[in-house]
Amino acid sequence: MARLALFDLDNTLLCGDSEVLWVQYLLAHGALAPWLAERNAEMARQYDAGLVQPLAFCAFYAATLAGRSPAQWAPLLHGFAQDVLQARLPAAAHALVQQHRAAGDLLVLTTATSRILAQASARALGFEHLIATELEQGADGRFTGRLAGAPNMREGKLQRLRAWLAARGQDADAALAGATFYSDSINDLPLLLAAGAPVAVDPDARLAQEAAARRWPVLRLHSPPFPPIP
Repeated sequence: MARLALFDLDNTLLCGDSEVLWVQYLLAHGALAPWLAERNAEMARQYDAGLVQPLAFCAFYAATLAGRSPAQWAPLLHGFAQDVLQARLPAAAHALVQQHRAAGDLLVLTTATSRILAQASARALGFEHLIATELEQGADGRFTGRLAGAPNMREGKLQRLRAWLAARGQDADAALAGATFYSDSINDLPLLLAAGAPVAVDPDARLAQEAAARRWPVLRLHSPPFPPIP
């Protein structure tokens, strides 16, 4: 059985947070009310501090997609992927993923970001397997602004991974014991503690403290500054 190589997306492989950047992109294109800029910034601050509740965080960003179907969002999503995300997936991130792919590992991108936003980065990095927060769609295919199931965040990220492994017929405990997991965030502490080989990547302040105390390796993949949102 191939070893499990797990990767967080936002601020780990991607330089920035997909959903924070998405809201900034929509604001720049006049697709959201301007007052949401401060709410977006506050969500980012609370997330970075490890204080935001998963449901509140994911529900806020789910609401920004309400009222349109994936096909209706496609033009803006394409521009977002090309103009924002592509420049924020550094060569070092591509190389790290390729290193595990060449070793024959089972690669999984696992993120609190909604699937519709995360899948562009997953494709760019060559991930076949993506576990993300799922969004509810109505009978007409439009996003309702609500989540479909639990957020893929904090304890939910570990629970969703366990369920995914079980659905593949794998022993979750054994797979996790041999797994490497890369993350930047204290919000991923449950999965970092469950993985046999946790690695902090450009960690936030609280995760940096945990990594130092637990003697976890630390990687630096990011090279700011980054271009402004077009």
